[in-house]
Amino acid sequence: MSTSFNNHPCFNAEARHRFGRVHLPVAPDCNVQCNFCDRKTDCINESRPGVTSVVLSPGQALAYLRTLLERRQDISVVGIAGPGDPFAGAELTMETLRRVHAEFPDKLLCVATNGLGIGPHIPELAQLGVSHVTVTINAIDPEIGAKVYAWVRDGRRVLRGVEGAKFILERQTAAVKALSASGITVKINSIIMPGINDQHLLEVARFVKELGAGIMNCIPLIPAPGSVFAEVPAPGAELIERIRQQAAAVLPQMSHCSRCRADACGLLNEGTQPIALATLLEAARLPLNPDEIRPNVAVASREGLLVNQHLGEAEHLLIFRRGEPRPLLIEERMTPAPGSGVDRWLELAESLKDCHAVLVSGVGPSPRRVLERSGLKVIQTEGLIEESLKYVLDRRDLPVSLQKRFAGCGKECRGTGQGCG
Repeated sequence: MSTSFNNHPCFNAEARHRFGRVHLPVAPDCNVQCNFCDRKTDCINESRPGVTSVVLSPGQALAYLRTLLERRQDISVVGIAGPGDPFAGAELTMETLRRVHAEFPDKLLCVATNGLGIGPHIPELAQLGVSHVTVTINAIDPEIGAKVYAWVRDGRRVLRGVEGAKFILERQTAAVKALSASGITVKINSIIMPGINDQHLLEVARFVKELGAGIMNCIPLIPAPGSVFAEVPAPGAELIERIRQQAAAVLPQMSHCSRCRADACGLLNEGTQPIALATLLEAARLPLNPDEIRPNVAVASREGLLVNQHLGEAEHLLIFRRGEPRPLLIEERMTPAPGSGVDRWLELAESLKDCHAVLVSGVGPSPRRVLERSGLKVIQTEGLIEESLKYVLDRRDLPVSLQKRFAGCGKECRGTGQGCG
């Protein structure tokens, strides 16, 4: 058995009592809707895949890992497993892996994915030393797959039913072959769903064995409230054991899986430890790129007194810096003109490189995504500018009384009729 397996608690049952893993929750988006899945954040009392207390930026994730490794010496594996799919927003995953590999080259790197979007990134994953990749394959029969997946997204195209099941299987097949050919160990996760695919998993095992998979993990379904399969019963111990024994004749089986959260940390049997959770929450309060010096905060305001403007409507932003006895307004900065789509937000992000946050009364999903990936926190609030700046300039969370939450972009914003472009 290789050194990688010796130190990897998920792939080696003997290692789980001596070596731990940490999952960095940097992948919020997903490109597949599985009928057994209900992804949640901020749910510390629920332990299953897709659940996390926070989502970190790549910079915050690296800061979290630094602190964690100072406090614990038993972490051998750094993984990315959600809360969405790591390759639905691949740039976040790849940037995180690059940073971790550069600073901690001795750590084992692994990723868990549905296989839909990983293909173009396999060469770089191999270069970065990613040693293990888990691909979840629940069906190789499109008729069964159509029951498992509500939809599959390929760019702007959304596929459903048998068409979606065929498409994801094609991508998964190519991914497992390419990963194996690159020298990366492939583990197949298959969720046992009674009445859906429980009579089909031996066929899955035979299929993925031919593709080059090295190990399989038949995981019992956790009925998730809010999911389509919420009423599907969890498989009993006898069914689980029978399926694993059948599949073991084809592929080695992993039987000690803890069905980890997307922010799991420590030994497999530990659960969420207070010190790990505290470290995670500390990291989430950091700037999105903690190593950058960005002292200022931008504010969308009509008259300079209140935070009361939607970002898409703002022709200028007010730039503030810490001052005594009150925040110091240092500049009024023009925003790019509407009409250029995502380029408008990329240009705005470039113009705000000295700011670590922007305060707005509303914001669309596209500008939020672009700005946050550039290192800016986009904070929705209302009320006196000075009241919010007391917290944001000190990089503290706003109290609930100052936070503003929307049901969705466009429901309160009338805009200009040109959208957020």
